[in-house]
Amino acid sequence: MTMPAEPLPSHLAEPLRIGTEISITGKWVPTKPGGLFRKSSESKDMLQEWEDIHAGAKADDGVLFTEINHAVGEDAVLVHHTFRNSDALLHYFSSTATEHMSALTAVARPELHMVRGTDMASEVRYAVGAKNVPAAFGELLFGYVKEDYRKPDPEKAIMVTAKWTCHPDVATHHDDLKYWWQRVGTDAYALEKGLLRFEVYDVVGEDALIIHETFEDTNELKFHLSKGTAEKYKKDIDQVAKPEAYFFRGPVSWTIRTYSKFLHLPATYSSQGSNFARPGGSMMDGKTD
Repeated sequence: MTMPAEPLPSHLAEPLRIGTEISITGKWVPTKPGGLFRKSSESKDMLQEWEDIHAGAKADDGVLFTEINHAVGEDAVLVHHTFRNSDALLHYFSSTATEHMSALTAVARPELHMVRGTDMASEVRYAVGAKNVPAAFGELLFGYVKEDYRKPDPEKAIMVTAKWTCHPDVATHHDDLKYWWQRVGTDAYALEKGLLRFEVYDVVGEDALIIHETFEDTNELKFHLSKGTAEKYKKDIDQVAKPEAYFFRGPVSWTIRTYSKFLHLPATYSSQGSNFARPGGSMMDGKTD
């Protein structure tokens, strides 16, 4: 199946203002998970290492935003960094990340990290890959951001970052996948007032996309999953691709977790832990003034 190409609507065609910024959202799990009622020493050490890394990231002028999110219902953390540009990312990976990598990997292992930006230079891909971190590198295709890039209320907002990988052996699936996510972005702008941010990134070297969405609150995400564009287009997207990972950052209710299970999303949910935003914020996470 090859879907007909359609021009981007005006709200998706307008260039996003993220500029040179690069974001990484990834998952870490302890090498030895804890039992049913207590965390392992490796889990505690992993959290301490990430707190130390977080302190180093806050002191780095090239890091615009950093966050450590505690997974809900599993022994894991979701980490998120936004860098000013590729030079800032390279500096971080050659300094803070290098200083802590040995101690961190002694007690934890990385799972998928989703890296997003307008351009994924080979130096960036090498720097992340050199740390033996499994990663997908997404280059911006289209999207929109409402409310002049205002940072949403962290007590209510939910950020969703996901990777969809095409079913193998069908050359047209990549184009079809882009088409269906364009349909989501086209309809959601008017249908889902609280979907404040919608971005689609093409994964370098793979037939896959990274999707990033910011919802104003739980009710908006619930509407998206049960009555909005997720409900409207999920079956079409399933025909051409499979969700590889869904990372939810924010106060996701048990109801939302139930909806996402009905949709067969391989989800990790997390509540906000340590976080820091450079004064003024960033275009990828939202302006603070």
